[in-house]
Amino acid sequence: MTKLLAGVAALALFSTPVFAAQLDDHEPDFDPARLAAHIKVLASDAFEGRGPATPGEAKSVAYIAGQFKAAGLQPGGDKTAKGRAWTQAVPLVRFTPAGPVKVSVTAGGQTMPWTQGEQIAVRAAQTGVAHVAVKDAPVVFVGYGVTAPERQWDDFKGYDLKGKIALVLVNDPDFETGSDGAFGGKAMTYYGRWTYKYEEAARRGAVGFIVIHETAPASYGWNTVKNSNTGEVFDIVRKDPAEAHAPVEAWVQRDAAVSLFQKAGLDFEALKKQAQTRDFKPVALTGVTFSTDFTTKIDKVVSRNVVAVLPGKIHPSERIIYTAHWDHLGIGLPDAKGDRIYNGAQDNAAGVAELIEWARAFARAPRTERSVVFMAVTAEEKGLLGSEYYAANPLYPLATTVANINVDDPQAIGAARDISSRGSAPLSLQDDLIAIAKAHGRDFSPDPDEGAGRFYRSDHFSFAKRGVPAISPSSGQDLIKGGKAAGKAAVDAYIRDRYHQPADQLDDTWDMSGFAPDMVILYDLGRQLANSHEWPVWKQGAEFKAARDASAAARK
Repeated sequence: MTKLLAGVAALALFSTPVFAAQLDDHEPDFDPARLAAHIKVLASDAFEGRGPATPGEAKSVAYIAGQFKAAGLQPGGDKTAKGRAWTQAVPLVRFTPAGPVKVSVTAGGQTMPWTQGEQIAVRAAQTGVAHVAVKDAPVVFVGYGVTAPERQWDDFKGYDLKGKIALVLVNDPDFETGSDGAFGGKAMTYYGRWTYKYEEAARRGAVGFIVIHETAPASYGWNTVKNSNTGEVFDIVRKDPAEAHAPVEAWVQRDAAVSLFQKAGLDFEALKKQAQTRDFKPVALTGVTFSTDFTTKIDKVVSRNVVAVLPGKIHPSERIIYTAHWDHLGIGLPDAKGDRIYNGAQDNAAGVAELIEWARAFARAPRTERSVVFMAVTAEEKGLLGSEYYAANPLYPLATTVANINVDDPQAIGAARDISSRGSAPLSLQDDLIAIAKAHGRDFSPDPDEGAGRFYRSDHFSFAKRGVPAISPSSGQDLIKGGKAAGKAAVDAYIRDRYHQPADQLDDTWDMSGFAPDMVILYDLGRQLANSHEWPVWKQGAEFKAARDASAAARK
């Protein structure tokens, strides 16, 4: 681990007071060796990729709770006869592929098989029906699959999708135009997320939506799609699953989709350009049909969020919540080396390591006026389900939750001159982050990849959409060693070669010199909020402002 150790040594660059905590004279000790030790345990093969409802979960939960207890925190989870537990139970439904997934398409009179994981990635069915059999369903192109009345946008124009399969573009219409159009420019809205598109499929009564994968608008390659969608998937327990899911939810390789358009006498690129306008109407792929046959095993499971708390000394009912997801993809398809364990070292054993060390630092420091909660949530990789369950069933009122500070996938690429955030966060909490970063000699850079929709892709979103001021900061890419070019190259390489792949492991390519400086800033942010009377607010025009304003009376 030559580079990792070099990164540890490089922390001496930040030994000046500018990187020390400025609050109540307490300087936290964020030891990179201790962080690496946590990551080594959580991302080890023994934890089997930390899949929910697996032996890896039991080990992960026990380890994290044990670390919180050893640090001197109190359990903050479900109420029991003996007080609070260390965990919050999260009931889920698990959907597991049972046997082969058969797929074929017919175009121009010719039937062609599509291989699961190669041309197509079909998710296990989440409708509650175990066996899905679709025979020769007509295929329709529905552009970006968006209905947004407030933006005067409707891709469907009354088209009846019942009994049909829809091909849909990923992201939203402004991504490729680069213009500040109906969707506000390149930064992705929620309409661009694949989750929204599948929700729309259910609302429209379609047999299914198949998202056409393209690397730039998706922000990740096909390997990530394949690895994330061909194994088991989870959902919250629903009274009627078919209201939220269509029978077929899938992704298709761009080239395979383009071939279907060509066989139907259509120009994919021309239709994509049409789809970037309000005038677009759905286009049937004449002579093209889709067939599939697969079975899903369905069972109910209980996963767990791990929750610890340090009660506030003056205002204990007001809380700052730090979050990080403990789960990853478990055991899945083998990579080129035959490795089937998705260790998730950077995503997100590293984030959990930071969460544990923040908890330790707060426990060693003078007690804050407000309470501070540390929560390692489950099933983020399955659709933010652990944080979604907490936000829908909060252990502590959301109205008096001051803020959520989330950490996900911290970058092991070295120390940076700047700090950033996942997506645009139009709220005063981001202003606080910027001010504290400046006090530590760091600039703030907007999300360098706003089109990736990262604001909607991590656990803070579960809080934000219910009005809680929430942010997911990240290290910047303007590296001390190599500048912006080196930072971008390192992040691109991680996305290409490691993200959601078995290669996401702790090894000697890691440079952890950026971890502690970033952690001090987020530690200071939390302590500033915990020792103040500030209630961060969403700014005028923010989509979550109304939800927060509705609970204003609960905050003094």
